[in-house]
Amino acid sequence: MSVVNKLISPLAIAPMIDWTMTHFRVFMRLIAPNALLYTEMQTVGAVEHAPEKALSFNAIEQPLALQLGGSDPKKLADSAKRAEKLGFIEVNLNLGCPSGRVQSGNFGACLMKSPDLVSDCIKAIKDTVTIPVTAKTRIGIDKQDSYDFFANFVQELIDAGCDKLIVHARKAWLHGLNPKQNRTIPPVQYDYVYRIKEQFSEYPVVINGNINTLAEIHEHMQSVDGVMLGRLACQNPYALALIHRYFYPQTMIRPRAEIMTAYLNYAGVQLEQGVHFSLLLKPLFNFAHGMPYSKRWKALLTKAQQTKDFAVLQVAAEVFSES
Repeated sequence: MSVVNKLISPLAIAPMIDWTMTHFRVFMRLIAPNALLYTEMQTVGAVEHAPEKALSFNAIEQPLALQLGGSDPKKLADSAKRAEKLGFIEVNLNLGCPSGRVQSGNFGACLMKSPDLVSDCIKAIKDTVTIPVTAKTRIGIDKQDSYDFFANFVQELIDAGCDKLIVHARKAWLHGLNPKQNRTIPPVQYDYVYRIKEQFSEYPVVINGNINTLAEIHEHMQSVDGVMLGRLACQNPYALALIHRYFYPQTMIRPRAEIMTAYLNYAGVQLEQGVHFSLLLKPLFNFAHGMPYSKRWKALLTKAQQTKDFAVLQVAAEVFSES
């Protein structure tokens, strides 16, 4: 498999708990047609006991990757097999989440302490599926934060057959910081990621962490194969349209009004199927970020949420046609 096929897209939207549910992913797909989307982390327990919820997606979301959380090689392999059968095009192992839930289950960032176990997990998944098997990791944990520690960990991943590395360029503190603080307080160390790419030049490396502008993306792309964006997609989703154009210059940027028309058509169908109105609204609140009518937009969305009136949402969408 070539580096290009392993990468799938140089632009990816990060897995984010309570954000990258199917409706958010559909919204992202309308904005960035060729980006690789990731599910929020699904534990092997969720996949085993509620697969219809954990593995559901809309066909429009493709290309779509499943991020798995767990530390049992067999259960991870079984979950990956289910995902492949359903049409996911990549399985990603979470090695970076530092939350209390993952610590109690000994997965996520905790696995950086157990490279042999990580290797067993990657090998088990690789032996079970034919789609790319990747990992998303931090650069270190607690006081194990030297470049040598990180490089040795990456070598274990490569030796196990991991097809691509996604690096959140911060270490994780397993004690003393909550997940939100772990996304902002440990300093980003992009040089670790650049050095890894230089050391393993034939290996696809995607960088993640506090990337917010095209200028920053352009700088990163001089040293790595791709970027993964997280909070920017939540805080200013339409910024992804211009970023997508950077990677895919042949693709036209869709106007906000056109995107909203498409999303309203999708939302109307979902409402008829019993989806909660608030879930459909959540991706939209920052869609007018930086625009003169952003306050009006949010006020109308709030009214739509309070009244659960789809007609109010349609009225709100008219602000984009007026601009």
